[in-house]
Amino acid sequence: MKIKVKKFFPQAELPEYKSKNAAGADLKSSEHVDLEPGQRHAVRTGLAIEIPPGYQGEVRPRSGLCLKHGLMVMNAPGTIDADYRGEVKVILYNASSTKFSIKPGDRIAQLIISPAVQAEFTYSENLSDTTRGAGGFGHTGLS
Repeated sequence: MKIKVKKFFPQAELPEYKSKNAAGADLKSSEHVDLEPGQRHAVRTGLAIEIPPGYQGEVRPRSGLCLKHGLMVMNAPGTIDADYRGEVKVILYNASSTKFSIKPGDRIAQLIISPAVQAEFTYSENLSDTTRGAGGFGHTGLS
């Protein structure tokens, strides 16, 4: 699948898969940002992406940034709709106790392209019974 990408800045870089079977392509920052502890920022990628109809882009965290530096993607997964043509930004939050500096070209998140189905929703007085029923929010336990 080929996807068109528009650059807003000369330093903006295409999403890049770092291994042969990687599901996510790395998104890179196009700006310098110092994230203080407890601070969040919509980091610019400098890119707009033309996702084909019937698909979506999912912006997900990079596990190493979270584990090693406490950096989280706030709305993970962030959704990029097929008809969105604005700049892709990644909302990062510094959950650590130290400042984290992001430089242009740093890999800040992963982009996954996946099918998106639009359902037809209808009202119903009754839903089918299941073993779980209406139990939620930890209803099935930890083990």
